[in-house]
Amino acid sequence: QVQLVESGGGLVQAGGSLRLSCAASGRTASSYRMGWFRQAPGKEREFVAAISGSGVITSYADSVKGRFTISRDNAKKSVYLQMSSLKPEDTAVYYCAAAEGGRPVRRINEYGYWGQGTQVTVSL
Repeated sequence: QVQLVESGGGLVQAGGSLRLSCAASGRTASSYRMGWFRQAPGKEREFVAAISGSGVITSYADSVKGRFTISRDNAKKSVYLQMSSLKPEDTAVYYCAAAEGGRPVRRINEYGYWGQGTQVTVSL
């Protein structure tokens, strides 16, 4: 079992930055591939970024490429999402997710463990 707890969300002006954190618990948490997803009101949950268990391989949605960076610290069992140049359309609840296996994946149904989410609001 893996438990995930996100933090770091908040209100920020357009063009600003935020860093989300996801703390994982569980004996094998550091070996899981991890992902960030988001869900805006009235919209489906969508892929944002993912990272392999080793941290070497990353994957990003086109909408955030060049603005967001995913990273992990396996010693701390934590995954991070550094968000820069934020836009109002980035407003959503952001979820951390974990999946068994190696390479990062984008499909929601590949992830078996989810956090409770953290709200990110970007104002004009």
